[in-house]
Amino acid sequence: MVPETLARRIVSRLREAGYQAYFVGGCVRDLVLGREPKDYDVATDAQPEEILKRFPGSGCVGAHFGVVLVRDDGAQVEVATFRSDRDYADGRRPTSVQFESSPREDAVRRDFTINGLMMDPATGEVLDFVDGRADLERRVIRAIGDPEIRFGEDHLRLLRGIRFAARLKFEIEPGTFEAIRRQHALIRTVSAERVREELVCILTEGGARRGFELLDATGLLDELLPEVAAMKGVAQPPEFHPEGDVWVHTLLLLDKLERASPTLAMGALLHDVGKPSTFRVAERIRFDGHVEAGVALAEGILDRLRFSRHDAEQVEALIANHMRFKDVPQMKESTLKRFLRLPKFEEHLELHRLDCLASHGRLENYELVRRKLEELPAEQLKPAPFLTGNDLIAEGFTPGPVFSEILRTVEDAQLEGGIRTREEALELVRRLFAEGKGGGQRSRVRG
Repeated sequence: MVPETLARRIVSRLREAGYQAYFVGGCVRDLVLGREPKDYDVATDAQPEEILKRFPGSGCVGAHFGVVLVRDDGAQVEVATFRSDRDYADGRRPTSVQFESSPREDAVRRDFTINGLMMDPATGEVLDFVDGRADLERRVIRAIGDPEIRFGEDHLRLLRGIRFAARLKFEIEPGTFEAIRRQHALIRTVSAERVREELVCILTEGGARRGFELLDATGLLDELLPEVAAMKGVAQPPEFHPEGDVWVHTLLLLDKLERASPTLAMGALLHDVGKPSTFRVAERIRFDGHVEAGVALAEGILDRLRFSRHDAEQVEALIANHMRFKDVPQMKESTLKRFLRLPKFEEHLELHRLDCLASHGRLENYELVRRKLEELPAEQLKPAPFLTGNDLIAEGFTPGPVFSEILRTVEDAQLEGGIRTREEALELVRRLFAEGKGGGQRSRVRG
């Protein structure tokens, strides 16, 4: 079942029981804009126990706040009781709520006017108590009521306003913008997990460049990602980067992000984060060691934002390998094959493409790698090994550090096409590593 079908069923069943019920929030905004909503929410004057009674198998995701999650056949919809909020003590949630019978009271407590709309799904009639439809037509993000109060209630709204403006390509109403700028330091109180989710959405929902320009203009960038803010004004050699400084380059790259995964998006944002700390001028501007510095900085950023270890490792790998594409034409076959079989290599390749398009525009190495990927079947990129450690033991070698070097040498020869059978692999080992059998120094000459 799709969420829309479930949401319509919920509204219909609640109304049959005598309750008010409407689509609410982002789904109404998107429907009015002619967009496909990602999810659906329902607002009603039915209280949580009544909702749970009519939809067995549902669960409370915030009973104190009147929110019930209704599930059916793979779909889920949040159903919330009309409410007004009391004091916000922690900059995140109200200390208490009061359930209401009026949809107006529920609408005026929400964050932005474009998210305060309700809709009767049966007729398409829109209930607008906050002038949200006019703001959709004006393409404006405006806080409901006093923006200072709205952001003081829930500090994450500072980032949500930026996200909506970036994704929808809307302007932020001046009073709302100034309130974000004045109160940007409140973002420090928001949990890393919530900040991470909003930043990932800004990067992946469309409008990443616009989002980061707004983060910069409001002061939020300095609060959340000072390492990225440090890119501003860091000059680059014009022969490689005619577009300008590191910040300009990064913005141009973000502008080209389309349907990026969170890891690719973070790799795009942070791929040159090591440049500010490694800037120097010799015969030209240089950034010696910026890759290693970038990986170290990224590790700290990703840990600070509570990214999973799996995702962090991929982002760090994207940064660590993004400069290797310049060496592709000179790589040995074995080195190239190992490079091409990096996990999620398609993200490495796409980052390289975006990096080129945001600078000098040359895609020769990108096209070369694409051709190689088309030409090389998986069994040639990562063939089954001819030998294992057990084979070396059977040959009389003593287990030890030399094993990894022997096996790598055999794999190099296999990837280069120098050996094609297990017998040829054993002969290579006997010829190059005979003196290593007793665990002593190996004796071989590189070919």
